[in-house]
Amino acid sequence: MTSFQIIHIEETDSTNRWVKSVPLQGRGIVGWAEYQTKGRGQGTNTWESERGMNLTFSVRFCPEGVKANAQFIISMAISIALTKTLQVMHPVTIKWPNDIYVGDKKICGILIENVLAGGGIKDCVIGIGLNVNQTLFVSDAPNPTSMKLESGKEHDRREVLETLLENFEEVLTNWDEGSIRTEYRQQLYRKEGLFTYRDEKGQFSASVVDVEDDGHLLLKDSEGVLRRYAFKEVTFVI
Repeated sequence: MTSFQIIHIEETDSTNRWVKSVPLQGRGIVGWAEYQTKGRGQGTNTWESERGMNLTFSVRFCPEGVKANAQFIISMAISIALTKTLQVMHPVTIKWPNDIYVGDKKICGILIENVLAGGGIKDCVIGIGLNVNQTLFVSDAPNPTSMKLESGKEHDRREVLETLLENFEEVLTNWDEGSIRTEYRQQLYRKEGLFTYRDEKGQFSASVVDVEDDGHLLLKDSEGVLRRYAFKEVTFVI
């Protein structure tokens, strides 16, 4: 059983904003909404979610001992917890930096907001949109999928949420940055082989070399040249 306090709400504009307004208790709090009127993805993106069909929620907690310049480790940790939760979906991988994919389709997105203080992280909010039982997507998102589409059956959303939180707590309790980074890299989408990418100069073929501790993606193109990217500087062509 999870020690996070789960608060179930019918509707809010954003669960990330909502959990920031609630006092922290215990290990942390989770705001789970049936519907978000302004659900956010990365940057200016929005997150499509049919009311009552998926999991749209935010986790707020206080990480201990995570330095500001190493904050990407939190993204790695929650990504690992998600892949463990979804391991019955196959193949489930982490598309850099923290989208969760089944095959070439996106099943989950993550948005992390950290409050920094004294060189460390004072407060962390992780917003998660996980497609559970939705089967029809009407937005222009190119490649969505859901647990139901992949498994052919409906899933108990509360059970999925609690399993995810238990997996995340296990990572937090047994915190080992080296192991987290190793496991994250092992589960990367496109971790082997040449694939197509696009940056500001155009399209190219490359293989994944590494994800650095600060979150930068290292690619080696077909000419053998190393390319280093921050988030939003390169696009996966699928």
